[in-house]
Amino acid sequence: MSTSSILYDHPGPRAKVRNAVLTVVFGVALVGLLWWVYAKFDEAGQWEGYLWQPFTQTATWTQFIGPGLRATLWAAAVGMVLSLAFGIIFAVGRLSDHRWISIPAGAVVEFFRAVPLLLMIFFIFYGVPFLIQGPVPAFWAVVIGLTLYNGSVLAEAFRAGIRSLPGGQAEAAYAIGMRKSQVMQLILIPQAARAMLPVIVSQLVVLLKDTALGYIVAYPELLQRGVNDLSANKGNVVAAAIVVAAIYIVINSLLTALATWLDRRSSRRAYRIAKQTVPDSTPAGGGAVAEPQG
Repeated sequence: MSTSSILYDHPGPRAKVRNAVLTVVFGVALVGLLWWVYAKFDEAGQWEGYLWQPFTQTATWTQFIGPGLRATLWAAAVGMVLSLAFGIIFAVGRLSDHRWISIPAGAVVEFFRAVPLLLMIFFIFYGVPFLIQGPVPAFWAVVIGLTLYNGSVLAEAFRAGIRSLPGGQAEAAYAIGMRKSQVMQLILIPQAARAMLPVIVSQLVVLLKDTALGYIVAYPELLQRGVNDLSANKGNVVAAAIVVAAIYIVINSLLTALATWLDRRSSRRAYRIAKQTVPDSTPAGGGAVAEPQG
């Protein structure tokens, strides 16, 4: 069973027709909107060749876009790893039977979900140095802010995923002598992560885009280097913004494609394990069990 089938029911014949019609209508509307934007930019002379010439120069990519992209990807990668760890730890903490663990964990999650990320990065960079009597690098100000905010959102996603699983799985695990930590680690968290994979991927995409907020502490990420610095040195801010936006779209599309591949791979692996566990997988009606296409 794929993740999509878990989150919503498959449409029937009427719904499929309705979805097809709406797809065509919105597709035509989108094409019309893009043409209107293109025409307005054309009237303003934004498609003139000299405005785009800097992007044909190697220095533009090696001095501005390349370093900014590396800084963005590095901050996003570290932030993703720490956010996932933060989310799992605090999701388990909120589900703890001990109130002295669940209540503080819930307070932490709710607090960092409520504080705007931009304000959090600003405070870590400018406020924390007064507490530790030393500077906080811009990289860590961005990464810690991303971790606290996105990790709190992911904690709620993991908690919802664990709550959505059938209670009989945990009960069966307890019945064979497994401890709660083992049940969480081996049974509940892996299933919750897979069930909530679309939500997790969406939040990681948000995290990647939120690295652009590093401009508040002069972190040299892609938006800062590829738009602000580049337009100030070599050309038009609109052209730079379009190129950088295209780069963000490509990166986020690759991240989504990776998540889809992982989901299909895990579906095939789960099917093979189930088939090995239950050799006679033929239903009572005589039909063969089809391998999920995911």
